[in-house]
Amino acid sequence: MAGDGTAGARPPVGLVVPAVLGLCFLGLPLVGLLARTPWADLPAQLAEPAVVEALRLSLVCATSATVLCLVTGVPLAWLLARAEFPGRRLVRAVVTVPLVLPPVVGGVALLLVFGRRGLLGQHLPVSLPFTMAGVVVAEAFVAMPFLVIAVEGALRGADRRYEEAAATLGAGRWLTFRRVTLPTIAPGVAAGAVLCWARALGEFGATITFAGNFPGRTRTMPLAVYLALETDPQAATVLSVLLLAVSVLVLVSLRERWVR
Repeated sequence: MAGDGTAGARPPVGLVVPAVLGLCFLGLPLVGLLARTPWADLPAQLAEPAVVEALRLSLVCATSATVLCLVTGVPLAWLLARAEFPGRRLVRAVVTVPLVLPPVVGGVALLLVFGRRGLLGQHLPVSLPFTMAGVVVAEAFVAMPFLVIAVEGALRGADRRYEEAAATLGAGRWLTFRRVTLPTIAPGVAAGAVLCWARALGEFGATITFAGNFPGRTRTMPLAVYLALETDPQAATVLSVLLLAVSVLVLVSLRERWVR
């Protein structure tokens, strides 16, 4: 019996045309960015002190935010995936809210909590707003959901028979988590950490609201792009290409994870 022909059928024009339009809508801005990049002057632009400082600060803050997310986000993902407790759906909703919350609103919320007169900020020995630590907090706030969702999915898809076997052999819960569970979900943790780092690197709204835009202290790459658009468009283009390159590297590193 012949096949139904769906595999080799020509797609209908009514689907191809809007699909091509959507691809052009997403791809043309990237092509335009690459076309307007001053490639000949790129090394000199990258060596500019303002660009180097923004890049250094972005890398340090994004990495610090990712570490903070790993320390708190992996246990949170484990609770959501493995523990039964009242209000778990509400907790999951709270975790995912930063994904849909406008970043500026997140910055305002952070100010109301960690500001000098905030709910917790007035009791803290140090001031977080408009500092490098504030940048890390803002980036971690918007990036942690990416890590939690990835790790929770890995935990739900992991084979629990290995953990049960470890328990029957006398291993405690903490030892089982360290020696069995964590190695099993390591690819999911790595994928979530990469997504978290990339999201933190590109954060703008919450950072400028909560940490400000001070050179050498809180001016990260996205903030530098925004400022350079008014004074030095070439520097803005160079910084944008750097962020684009990071995004491409993230996609390449996660490709194998997505395919599987």
